[in-house]
Amino acid sequence: MGMDKQKQALEKGQAEVRVKRSGMFQVLSFKLVRKDTPLGKVPYLVLDRMLDLSELMRVSEEYCLPVESPVGKVFPRGKKETDFLGL
Repeated sequence: MGMDKQKQALEKGQAEVRVKRSGMFQVLSFKLVRKDTPLGKVPYLVLDRMLDLSELMRVSEEYCLPVESPVGKVFPRGKKETDFLGL
């Protein structure tokens, strides 16, 4: 199921995700941004708002993509930046 969401996010260039923020559920829009690295471009779901690290981890696992916000960068379990080259 995560791969379907990943494919959909890569095609649309964004993802609407229901997250729990400050004790309330909200639907936030994550934009897909391809960031340059020395090895190539890596897609990140980027959020410009603060969000708990646990929710960022959940979104990263759900979409099988790295997530970036002002809190930091988060990758799915067992993956690193080079695993997403060429997506």
